[in-house]
Amino acid sequence: MEEREEVSFGSLKTRNASEDKYRREVIRIRKSTSFRIGTHIIRSIERPWKFPFLILTLPWLIFSIGLERLGRRSHPVNDTDLLQHAKPRRSIVMFPTNGVGFGHFTRMLALARRVRKLDPSVEVIFFTTMPTLHLLKREGIAAYFIPGRKKFDNMDAATWNMLTEETLATVFAVHRPSIFIFDGAYPYRGMLNAIQSDPNIKKVWMRRGTFRKGGTKIPVDSINHFDYVIHPKDSVEQDHDDIVEFKPSIVRSDPILLLDESELRPRNDLRDRLGIPHDATLVYLQLGAGEINDIQSDINTCLNILEGYENTYVVLGESLIGKRIPSIGGRVRIISEYPNSLDFKAFDFTIMAAGYNSYHEAIRFSLPTLCIPNMNTGMDDQLARALIAENIGAMIVLRKVTVAKVKIAIERLMDADVRRTMRERCEQLHQPNGANQLAKWLIDEV
Repeated sequence: MEEREEVSFGSLKTRNASEDKYRREVIRIRKSTSFRIGTHIIRSIERPWKFPFLILTLPWLIFSIGLERLGRRSHPVNDTDLLQHAKPRRSIVMFPTNGVGFGHFTRMLALARRVRKLDPSVEVIFFTTMPTLHLLKREGIAAYFIPGRKKFDNMDAATWNMLTEETLATVFAVHRPSIFIFDGAYPYRGMLNAIQSDPNIKKVWMRRGTFRKGGTKIPVDSINHFDYVIHPKDSVEQDHDDIVEFKPSIVRSDPILLLDESELRPRNDLRDRLGIPHDATLVYLQLGAGEINDIQSDINTCLNILEGYENTYVVLGESLIGKRIPSIGGRVRIISEYPNSLDFKAFDFTIMAAGYNSYHEAIRFSLPTLCIPNMNTGMDDQLARALIAENIGAMIVLRKVTVAKVKIAIERLMDADVRRTMRERCEQLHQPNGANQLAKWLIDEV
């Protein structure tokens, strides 16, 4: 590892720091559509020989700007040399967005925990739209929070992006990171404006899936702001034949998990805390955060069927960012914990969706699963992911929920021999934890 002399935090009181705010505003103005069209017209007037061609050059400029907005062409304006560049520290700024679940946040936290374990001298800072900052406090990780635009009444995108740019630029000015990592489906313009301002920062995008010909609506300019794109593996093998080549180098890893098996709690720990007999059949039921589709009817279907089995208890997983689950009573318990996989040893089987985290945790910790994929997630093909496990007998997958189908599936899972076989089949899909691989890579790069 290359030795680097540690430097102190940056200061916002310096002349350069205060002037950079105005420089960023100048850059925003110079990149705006109105400024570029106005400048083009004025230059044509100032040079009379150009004026007759304005009838051709102006439509071409407007057409080019349109291509930039559609992601077919990079933005030609680069004014970042106007900004001051401080010497970087051994610091990493991580920016996970909040989607409908914890996927982005969990991947970043998995990396952060392992980076700090491998090299405690590396500073890890979170900048996030995720409201669950108490989870970072538990880990001793400092964080900056900015609410998503939809949390504000009638805030336009330009205003929110300016707020994001200025806040993130302030974080950069103070912490002087060597590496910035973004984990999200779509890069925010305010974030891109902030990260382009310092060439000393290595920009990394953690992104599941690849950029395919005709299959991405993300602007070329957005992708090319990054130096690296990390593609963590999924259950479905990626075909790389039609991947579009961009500026960033591609880094691949095995699936990323927050926990290692040694961190799971003992089998009877959760049962003792929730007053569940040690000899009971315990089922974990979690069908997502409830932000995309109506999952209430599916939950009720499963609960009604499980209620018919004696000495069977159900633990409902309540999302920290979803709606509260009302008390049900009887042999149903509710937990609101993160990550719920801490208690996977307590369960005999689970009924869950096939989100990235849930799926790979169930496989890695060999938990027999009745999988009900969320079919309304848009970019995330949960069904394709789950079918890999179903094909080797590691999961039971229901494409459509009916009382009859759920009854048959649960009846199978109540058989201890079936569960034993499913656990053995899960082992065939075990892979190393990509978080360990990427943490070592980051430490080499910082």
